[in-house]
Amino acid sequence: MSWFSGFKKKELESIDFSVLKTDIHSHLIPGIDDGAQNLEESLDLVCALQELGFSKIITTPHTMSDFYKNTPEIIISGRSDVQNALDKLNIDLEFGAASEYYVDFDFQKKIEKKKFLTFGSKYLLIEFPFIDEPINIDETIFNLQLAGYNVVLAHPERYLYYGLQDYERLTNKGVLLQLNLLSITGYYSPEVKKQAEKLINADLVSFVGTDCHNMRHIENLKLCFTNPLWHKLSVSEKLLNKIL
Repeated sequence: MSWFSGFKKKELESIDFSVLKTDIHSHLIPGIDDGAQNLEESLDLVCALQELGFSKIITTPHTMSDFYKNTPEIIISGRSDVQNALDKLNIDLEFGAASEYYVDFDFQKKIEKKKFLTFGSKYLLIEFPFIDEPINIDETIFNLQLAGYNVVLAHPERYLYYGLQDYERLTNKGVLLQLNLLSITGYYSPEVKKQAEKLINADLVSFVGTDCHNMRHIENLKLCFTNPLWHKLSVSEKLLNKIL
């Protein structure tokens, strides 16, 4: 037996998410998408995220033309319900809301007509299909920017039809990339984790988010604290979460 048998690699110190301050991607408004299904669950998740270090949450329920037909009014009303409940419980946490918009034909044709929910400096969170690239995406991004929006692409590491060069091209067009923290734990797949690592090493990530839907996500998010990819992100000067 060699002298180093049984030797365990030293574990990194634990770093929570307080260095971020703000989570910009989650699904915590009760009953309007595939996230929290009732107010009690919403409050449990908000409190759990606060314990992970967040002092501000901008929740982003899905808006999809053929499935989650949320409107700004529905989302704002739900946000108020959660905030009121937090206030009654004396939970000191700022709870805002925007939306995660699915880029489909209906979304594309409404750019000039519809007012989208944004956060910060007119940051607009969008998501692509997981199987195929949306059509006319360059035109869509251009039209959104022309309308005054700063485009943020949710979880780019999960679109495995794209490679690093594709994301370099998008960021050169002014698109900001938001990486899911769950991805660096391998939660979705080894391939997604590898893609996340490439984006981090290339310094292409401008936002991170939990994309929290349930308590299972909370438990996996805790694994980030000693993860070297999170440690690298935590000192990135490019991350914008902390200024929101």
